[in-house]
Amino acid sequence: MTNPPQRAIGIDIGGTGMKAGIVDLETGALVSDRVRIPTPKGATPPDVLRTATELVDLLGADAADLPVGVCFPAIVKAGVTLSAANVSDKWIGLEADTMFSQALGRDIHFVNDADAAGLAELRFGAAKAQPGLTIMTTLGTGIGSAFLFDGKLVPNSELGHLIWKGDSIEKWAAPTAREREDLSWAKWTSRLQKFYAHVEFLFSPDLIIVGGGVSKNPEKFLPGITTRAPIVVAEHQNNAGIIGAASLALA
Repeated sequence: MTNPPQRAIGIDIGGTGMKAGIVDLETGALVSDRVRIPTPKGATPPDVLRTATELVDLLGADAADLPVGVCFPAIVKAGVTLSAANVSDKWIGLEADTMFSQALGRDIHFVNDADAAGLAELRFGAAKAQPGLTIMTTLGTGIGSAFLFDGKLVPNSELGHLIWKGDSIEKWAAPTAREREDLSWAKWTSRLQKFYAHVEFLFSPDLIIVGGGVSKNPEKFLPGITTRAPIVVAEHQNNAGIIGAASLALA
């Protein structure tokens, strides 16, 4: 008799939406429906925690007692959130691991959202067995990034906060900038081209991966991006954060 596959819950907290699912840790596959609830306005810690609890409840009986990995748009070190991008500043310096563990009554592992997406692609997707430097970028409310070097994650890179025109480049080049300024896909792509050209000049990656919500529509922008390194869409697209967070649940 074989043991049942090892599973964990992944929760992806974003600036506009919070998503969760149950992941098979051997294959990286989602083995439940993905559930989603809009991120509470202001994204304060108590409101986000309450919504995370609701997401776990939505996963039903199959989620009972499973460990949880949570990915979040912040620098995360030893379970403490050290920054806050597109969420409340009350997250800065918060012992998020401890808070979530106590509230959910189970083991929790917190990680940066783009790092989680990068781990999903490293273990189960486009970066698997890729030598050299892979840069994972997540294009959503902001721009997240993960550095993957020779099969290892270098955590907490923040390429969305490279300074451009006096501010974080994500405020100018993220998908939300396209929506906020009502830009055409072509005009937004030209901004994104500048972002990738700048990143490539600084770091000379061997592979660039594009994830985040906009990765489900690559035909609208990716043909307009030119890089020396190959640039590909994340195999797990916008589920990469859930999968990567779950893969760290037992860390």
